[in-house]
Amino acid sequence: MTTERLRINNEIRASELRVIGAEGQNLGVLSLEDALAAAKAAALDLIEISPSAVPPVAKITDYGKFEYERSKKEKVAKAKVKTSETKEIQIKVGTGDNDMLLKAKKVAEWLSEGHRVRAELFLKGRYKGMSEEFLKGRLEKFLLRVPYAYKIAEPITRSPKGFACVIERDPSAKQKHEEKGQQQLHENQ
Repeated sequence: MTTERLRINNEIRASELRVIGAEGQNLGVLSLEDALAAAKAAALDLIEISPSAVPPVAKITDYGKFEYERSKKEKVAKAKVKTSETKEIQIKVGTGDNDMLLKAKKVAEWLSEGHRVRAELFLKGRYKGMSEEFLKGRLEKFLLRVPYAYKIAEPITRSPKGFACVIERDPSAKQKHEEKGQQQLHENQ
C-alpha cells in the first residue's frame, strides 16, 4: 500500500503520548516508558496512530491486526473512488452516416460509464479551407446522433487538427429523458 509505516514500540520518539487502551478506553497522557509498560503488560504493541497531534496519539493493540484492518479500509476507499478519463472520438468531413451512428453509440457507452468525451472533427488538406459554419455544423450533426443525455463541457472551438468540443454526461437531462420515455410508454398503452 502507499501509506506510510507507523512507528511502533521503541521506534516512537515522543516523550509523552495520549494513549488509547486495548479496549478503546482513554488512558490519558502518559510518558513513553509508562505507555510501553502498559502495552507490554497487555502483551500487545504500542502504535503511534496520530504523530502530528499534540501530544501524539498512540494505541495499544496487535500490530498485525491493526495493519490488516487499515489495509481493508484502504481497499474499500479505493474501490469507491471512480476514475474518470477523457476519451477521444474522431470524425472526418467525409465520414458516412452509418459510421457516425456507430461512433455515436460508442460515445454514449463512454458517457454511461462516466467518462468525458472529446469529439474532434479532423481536417486535412483542402478541408481546412471550408467555411467554419459548415464544419461546426458537421460536428453538431454528429453530437445530435449521440443517444445519451449529455451536456457540453467545452464548446466547439478550433483545435490544432480541426474543430473539437468536450461533452460529459448530464444526470438531470438523463432523468428528464427517462421520464419522457415513461410518459410516452403510458400514452401508447
